[in-house]
Amino acid sequence: MTIGNLKDYLLAFIPIFVAIDVIGGLPIFLALTQRLAHEERGRIVRQSVFTALSIALGFLFVGKLVFSVLGVGVYDFQVAGGLILLVFAIHDLLYGHKPPGSPTLDNIGIVPLGTPLLVGPAVLSAILLCVDSYGYVPTMVSIVLNMLIVWTVFRHSTRISGLVGEGGCLAFAKVASILLGAIAVMLIRKGVMAMIGLAAT
Repeated sequence: MTIGNLKDYLLAFIPIFVAIDVIGGLPIFLALTQRLAHEERGRIVRQSVFTALSIALGFLFVGKLVFSVLGVGVYDFQVAGGLILLVFAIHDLLYGHKPPGSPTLDNIGIVPLGTPLLVGPAVLSAILLCVDSYGYVPTMVSIVLNMLIVWTVFRHSTRISGLVGEGGCLAFAKVASILLGAIAVMLIRKGVMAMIGLAAT
């Protein structure tokens, strides 16, 4: 594996990691599972990670097909996806993650933890943008690695929360939102410049 290929894997990993923002979502996970026994919390962790991984990988392989049927080009999606990421980044900076209503114990690993907390529109947009920029294999590897990180963080959520504290989780979430906003602006810029270049030819 060359240095260039390693760079593709790293560049595919970062936007998805930032979009998932597992540390920023940790307080919601704790709030939803704080009354559960250790075994039950472990089941919820597995359920949420499996749900998020299934949605992410499914969208990875069929997302581009759907957009090709709709006639949406790469540059169109760069601008649209960048705008979506920017909106989510601004929303998180201003309001943060909002806890959901009152989900039932049986499905909280699916909704709201698996989706939309872990894999929502921002992550789906980042996945398709990474596919166009770096290819399927680096994007797929980055998805799997990110889900392993999610599993580790959620599995040891109580310990991590005790070390970082609520303020630390909030600070990490804000930094992640700023990075996501910067990535979004970069994508919009690239898409617009490519469109201008095509129009000029």
